[in-house]
Amino acid sequence: MANEVSYSTFNVEKLRQFTVEVFLKMGVPINDAELAADVLIKADLRGIDSHGVARLSGYVRLWQKGRINPTPTIRIVHETPSTATIDGDAGLGLVVAPKAMEVAIAKAENAGSGWISVKNSNHFGIAAYHAIMALEKDMIGMSMTNASPLVAPTFSTERMLGTNPICYAFPAGNFPPVIMDMATSAAANGKLEIAQRKDVEVPTGWIQDVQGYPTTDANGLKKGGSLLPLGSDRDHGSHKGFCLSSIVDILSAVLSGASYGPWVPPFVAFLDPLENQPGQGLGHFLGAMRVDGFRPANEFKEHMDNWIQRFKSAQTAPGYDSVIIPGEPEAAAEVERNQNGIPLISVVVEDLKCLSSKLGVEFPEEL
Repeated sequence: MANEVSYSTFNVEKLRQFTVEVFLKMGVPINDAELAADVLIKADLRGIDSHGVARLSGYVRLWQKGRINPTPTIRIVHETPSTATIDGDAGLGLVVAPKAMEVAIAKAENAGSGWISVKNSNHFGIAAYHAIMALEKDMIGMSMTNASPLVAPTFSTERMLGTNPICYAFPAGNFPPVIMDMATSAAANGKLEIAQRKDVEVPTGWIQDVQGYPTTDANGLKKGGSLLPLGSDRDHGSHKGFCLSSIVDILSAVLSGASYGPWVPPFVAFLDPLENQPGQGLGHFLGAMRVDGFRPANEFKEHMDNWIQRFKSAQTAPGYDSVIIPGEPEAAAEVERNQNGIPLISVVVEDLKCLSSKLGVEFPEEL
């Protein structure tokens, strides 16, 4: 039987300031602390609750274990006019990735496109934050990252890949941008964590047990099981999810010099990275493309609006009102939560209050 779930709602700015103060306690410089807080709050605003302030204590624990450098020297170690490899110096991925995206955008302004592979970083929050940065310049943004190995490739029971998200962001005219942000596993690990907090089962096809059989136990990973690639099984296209996840791992890590596959350092602080690492830290891959490198930006955005309108008017299957455009639910959530505050599940609130007490940072009152 599911546990009764309760939520508390918090003012956006007060929750952001609390998050900034936590990062300052870690020794993160003020500008970086504000940037890191913005990335986490953006996730909560867009309804991606698993990647917002719910992750804050995880970053603190990694810092306490010495696995996050609060004052990294982020530097380019290899580059051409349109590409670069960046060493994040074990910094917060919440800081390293946006700064890498700034480099991608600058290169795109000069060369038409910019492509950045990052090594020696950490968890970078939601992929959408970084891809969205390109939209202000009338560019198409792209971001991806490898992650802790929780996903078994097709036909395996061994955890070899992360949920390895991919995001593309396309500017539009009168409509919100089209933002495709997705894990390459059947479900993001954050959704599994939410199910665990609510004490509910997960759908068949999300995870398998330690022997490779399907399970709906939300604690299946803790019992030695693994997440499944997008598609769940071979008959439903899991080999395609495996391929997508592999692309992310190769571009983010094999290309940059980060650790890849089963060697990716775990996000949880109680597990140490494997010995004999083939690379350094987590890897990301970010890109920006000038729309006017292909056609005038206004023309493109006009046709993006036409694309959106046509898909929204597509005939629907029984029980559905309309086609949902990628990024549409998140855009609606952002409008609503900016107005009414960010809801946090009770277990997250208690976790943040505990963090508040340990670090001596005042936690905001609920609305």
